[in-house]
Parts: sequence; structure tokens; C-alpha cells
Amino acid sequence: MKPLFIAIAAIEVVAGLALLSCPSFTVALLIGSGLDNSAAVTLGRVAGAALSALGLVCWLARDDTHSRAARGLVITMLLYNVAVAAILAFAGLGFGLHGIALWPAVVLHTMMAVWCSACLQRSPQTT
Repeated sequence: MKPLFIAIAAIEVVAGLALLSCPSFTVALLIGSGLDNSAAVTLGRVAGAALSALGLVCWLARDDTHSRAARGLVITMLLYNVAVAAILAFAGLGFGLHGIALWPAVVLHTMMAVWCSACLQRSPQTT
């Protein structure tokens, strides 16, 4: 699980910092349209803070891979990655949104979900 936690930390901290610093540009890369009002920019920054927090907790858990908490964190990241892949795919297919990073992000989150699932299958469930 250690490599998974390190990868998640890197990906989510970078994405979080991008949303915190340039939310409209980051969203435009994903869906092809920037954030058009202060409420949307604020929400983008809240999402950036959340992603940064997810990245930080994965970084801090990288050496504690055999605890129930670590397993719970992997389950949480599995749910997060499945949800984000589905939401972004629907944005592209259902709403016709398209930014240069949309489909790479869908693929990345799908791959991360598969990796999380594989780690859960390999690690014994602790009681």
C-alpha cells in the first residue's frame, strides 16, 4: 500500500494546489469552461483544500499500511476515485463538456480505483 499512498499523495496535492491557486483555469482544463462567478471560484478552492487534505493524509499514512485505519483510507480512496471517474465521464458524455484533461483524468481515476481495489484484495483484513 505504501506506493499507492505516495502516488495518491502526489496526485491529490498537485490537483488540490492547482484548484486552490487557479480554480477557474484548473476547471477549464477539465471541462473546457472556467468558473464564472465568485461562488464557483470559492467552491473550487474548497475542493482544492479537500484534495490537499486527502493527499496529506495519504502521505502521513504511507508508513502505516497494515492498520485498520490504512485499510479504511484505501476504501475511502476507492470510493472517491470511482465517484470522480463516473462524474467526469458523465460530464463528457452526458453534458458534452470537454477539456484537454477530461479523459486523461477519467483514465487516471479509473486506474487509481483499480489499484485501490487490488491493494484491498492483497492485504489481509485486520480485526
